[in-house]
Amino acid sequence: MKKHKKRRIYRKLFRFIFFLGLVFFIAFFLAGGTSFFSPRTWQNVGEFLPKLEAIQPANQQDDSPKEISTIDRLSRIIFLKRAVDARIDKEHYVKLRDIPEDMQNAIIAVEDNRFYSHYGFDVQGIMRATLVNLQYGEVTEGASTITQQLVKNLFLSHEQSFGRKAEELLLSLDMEANYSKSEILELYLNTIYYGSNYYGIGPAARGYFDKKPSELKLPEAAMLAGTPNAPSLYSPYVDFMLAKKRQFVVIDAMVRYGYIDEATAESAKIKPIYLAKPAQ
Repeated sequence: MKKHKKRRIYRKLFRFIFFLGLVFFIAFFLAGGTSFFSPRTWQNVGEFLPKLEAIQPANQQDDSPKEISTIDRLSRIIFLKRAVDARIDKEHYVKLRDIPEDMQNAIIAVEDNRFYSHYGFDVQGIMRATLVNLQYGEVTEGASTITQQLVKNLFLSHEQSFGRKAEELLLSLDMEANYSKSEILELYLNTIYYGSNYYGIGPAARGYFDKKPSELKLPEAAMLAGTPNAPSLYSPYVDFMLAKKRQFVVIDAMVRYGYIDEATAESAKIKPIYLAKPAQ
């Protein structure tokens, strides 16, 4: 009898504690407590932590394997903005407002036309890129989204493994949750490799055309937008004719996705390009 009484007491106690917990969580959510689980909340917490030492983005480091602890991996996911800030070249950083729309549209058209529609990865974009590449008989459009390319440029090695792809996907979703599309595009334009040892739109515009990014015209923007696909091949300093061919692909993509009309495209294709130094 005593055992049965004890069991009943324990059951009542358990139900009471469960009921209190349930009431607490209901009140918590009704009071706006869901923000506790928001990624942006954790980014704000990260601002109170000590700043990380500046480190080169992954795409500027050598290919030797880097050992990264599980804690560091988790930290850059939870406190993403803190990790991104440590890898940005602030000296040459260019705000999106100072980058011409033609440059922005050219990159989106050739790299990730559905940039404003997806949440970090794009199955439809993968299928579209495959069809376009088959049409041209070469890789003219990438299957990775701009967001995926950004997290690879900042954080990831060239290792091809399931774990690395999973981390890329997780970081891409995290990036989309914590940054606006404009912020992601701005970061991307400032971190991608344009060939000839130019990382970021500022050094690339100056190095190729001796201009500020804000001074770039459509033909120059299209040529620059074509280089990240294969920087060692499409740099106009390496092979100007190949860079010109790639420029045509970018301009055609801009027409295909409605950024410019045919007349503007044909005019841009025949405009002369003046490089800051002679091509090889």
